[in-house]
Parts: sequence; structure tokens; C-alpha cells
Amino acid sequence: MIVFDSVAKRYPGGYTALAGISFEIRHGELVVLSGHSGAGKSTLLKLIPAIERPTAGTVLINGQDVSRLPRRAIPYLRRNLGLVLQESRLLFDRSVFDNVMLPLVITGHPPGDASKRVAAALERVGLAGREKELPAGLSGGEQQRVAIARAIVNRPSILIADEPTAHLDPAYATEIADLFKSFNRAGVTVLISTHDASLFAESAPRRLTLAKGQLLEAA
Repeated sequence: MIVFDSVAKRYPGGYTALAGISFEIRHGELVVLSGHSGAGKSTLLKLIPAIERPTAGTVLINGQDVSRLPRRAIPYLRRNLGLVLQESRLLFDRSVFDNVMLPLVITGHPPGDASKRVAAALERVGLAGREKELPAGLSGGEQQRVAIARAIVNRPSILIADEPTAHLDPAYATEIADLFKSFNRAGVTVLISTHDASLFAESAPRRLTLAKGQLLEAA
């Protein structure tokens, strides 16, 4: 489902973020990506939705070479992906409902069905009945839940999360980790980067460990 074959990413000035990365993630797996700050985790995740492009090597998603995907085709790729970035990037002048609805508006989803999907996504993340609230009135953990609801409202087959528990207290972090585990149990392929791999210890996921842009472990 996700294949990296000898992938490298170098930035202008000669900085190498990733060097010779190869691994495969199969459908329905939960994979935890770990490593020190600056190890290349965020860069690796951004290669999957073609936010970044590799300098060398190949990135395959469901057999499609996204490393060479035409720019006009990228929005169609992302419809099958759920993305949760380090910053929630919520629209603070819009309601919770409008924030979660945004991906469906962009894809031209029928309004009636879109509203039902938003309600279902918010219920899934434990925010049913909070549709009219503004993000500024929510806790940090609740804002992250809104970002997750927005990522899953399109019902993606792959969910990618970059440090979704960062800056959350332990109780909120555990709740967010449990959400991702529940998505995986429902059949969604999950790739999640975290500094605290212990949050997923009980589920015994596969682990990819990066250090200085190199893959040290693919257990």
C-alpha cells in the first residue's frame, strides 16, 4: 500500500533530510514512526501526500508513483488520505462544523450527505453536539480532535499523523492515541509519528525508527 524504495530528500544548501529509505506498509497496518527531533519524520510523512517530492528514489501509494505525479493529479491522491499535521491549522473564525466540512466543500460533496459525514466524524472523535462552537473555546486536546475529524471525514483508507500528541498533557495524549488505534481496528492503515512510542506499546504496532535521515529499524 505504501512503498518507499531508496528514497532520499535533499534541500537547497546540501542538507540531507532522508537518505536511502526503503520500507513497505501493508493494508490495515498500524505503524509508529519514531526518532529524535530533526530525524526526518515530518519530511518522510510529507512525501506520501506529495507535499514534498523526493530527490531520488520512488514513493508508491496503492501502486501509484506519487513521486512523479503531475501537480494537477495531487488533489485526487489526497482524497484517499487523511492528514493530521503538527499544527492543527484550524480556521478560528469558523465553527467546528465548518472546519470539518471544509474537505467535503473542496471536493464538491453533496451538502446533505456532507452534513451527515461531518456529524458522524465528530461523534467518532467524541465531539458530538459541539458543532456550533469556535475552536478558540476548545482545549488543546479538543482542537486536535477537530483536526482528526477533518482528516477522517472523507473516510480515507490511509491516515497519516505527524506528532498528533505533541504539546498535550498525558491524559489527552492517551485519548488521542486511543482514537488512532480505533481507526486502525476499523481497517484504516495508520502511519503516525511520535516522540512517545509508549502510547502505542500495548497495541504492539510495527515501528520505523529514523536517526539523522536514515532508517535504523523497521521492526
